[in-house]
Amino acid sequence: MATPALEQKRPLSPHLSVFRPIITMVMSIVHRITGAALYFGTLLLVVWLVAAASGPEAFETVHGLYGSILGRIVLALYTWTLIHHMLGGIRHLIWDFQLAMDPPNASRLAWATIIGSVTLTILIWIAAYIVM
Repeated sequence: MATPALEQKRPLSPHLSVFRPIITMVMSIVHRITGAALYFGTLLLVVWLVAAASGPEAFETVHGLYGSILGRIVLALYTWTLIHHMLGGIRHLIWDFQLAMDPPNASRLAWATIIGSVTLTILIWIAAYIVM
């Protein structure tokens, strides 16, 4: 016979609904999402390269699309995704060397990934507007 303690309804394995989200857990999820988004975002680069190789008319069409407000928002998000995923990879590389794995330092690295990706994205877009 089952004891009363075993009769409790408990999850079979830990789930997101069981744990309070912490920054390192959120960064793990975001890293996976950005990795998938980069796959689709790279199609933007392919379209641009194919248009450039196809001639001036095709290039102007893509340039107009990417230069629109919506196009620039998508490109800015792609820039952030690329940088965020890169910084997340560097964070994982640091962990591969068994560094900063204790909870306080792991959290600091996670916050540095967020702050760094947003800051670098803004700086890249500012530099792009200065060059234009």
